[in-house]
Amino acid sequence: MEIKKIGVVGAGAMGNGIAQVAAQIGCEVVMRDIKDEFVEHGMNNIDRFLSKSVEKGKLDAKEKDTILGRIKGTTDMSQIKDMDFVIEVVIEDLELKKSVFKELDDLCRPEVILASNTSSMSITEIAAATKRPDRVCGMHFFNPVPLMRLVEVIRGYSTSDETIKITTDLAKKMGKTTVEIKKDSPGFIVNRIMIPHILEAIKIVEEGIASIEDVDIAVKNGLNYPMGPFELMDLTGIDIAYFVAEYFYEELNKESKWVSPNLLKTMIRAGKFGRKTGAGWYDYSK
Repeated sequence: MEIKKIGVVGAGAMGNGIAQVAAQIGCEVVMRDIKDEFVEHGMNNIDRFLSKSVEKGKLDAKEKDTILGRIKGTTDMSQIKDMDFVIEVVIEDLELKKSVFKELDDLCRPEVILASNTSSMSITEIAAATKRPDRVCGMHFFNPVPLMRLVEVIRGYSTSDETIKITTDLAKKMGKTTVEIKKDSPGFIVNRIMIPHILEAIKIVEEGIASIEDVDIAVKNGLNYPMGPFELMDLTGIDIAYFVAEYFYEELNKESKWVSPNLLKTMIRAGKFGRKTGAGWYDYSK
């Protein structure tokens, strides 16, 4: 199955990153979001990233224009109907994802694979909203998409071997390293390992053991991580960390290790979600 046209539902940081890497391998891309301003912001982010690549000599101006020319931004979901492969990249809300997949199922050709970029939620439950559960899988990219190498390819209960192979091959064509999640379980590999680290880091600050800055410095220099847990949350979204932790708590036997610290809940209530809101654990307003 040759994939020439890719639909991306969601133009946020992850969505526009996925649209960019899809266009870079020669695919025609339709990137859809619910508001023109979201679509415009996504297109501007792609333009900005590619412009920096030109400045660094990694890309020439003509290549940049060619890549941008392959991406069409829209608020019209019907523009997705002729795609060969569709990736959903909406917020981590299970009911919203299920409604999007139901709409895509009615819109797209029966053989088209529908993939979710969810970082933690059940592919089986998302697939159940469609009449093609064998053609639904997880395709979890990492932020920032053009730079991060990993893609987790996740099986739902009914996902076919063919669907996994096509999705894996597509990710590899995008230059990604892939791992297969053989059993649909919350958080897959990376977030299942990472979320306990994040929650423990917040508890260390909440208990007055160390400052946010010193926790980040310790993790970067002691564990050789490129970013500390607070820097990472600010980049990916503090709200995402919260939603994933809450989902784990409900899905994984309500174990105490998944309980969100009060300090994390306070950040959510204050609307401090990280870089995207101008402030999180650190201030980005300047």
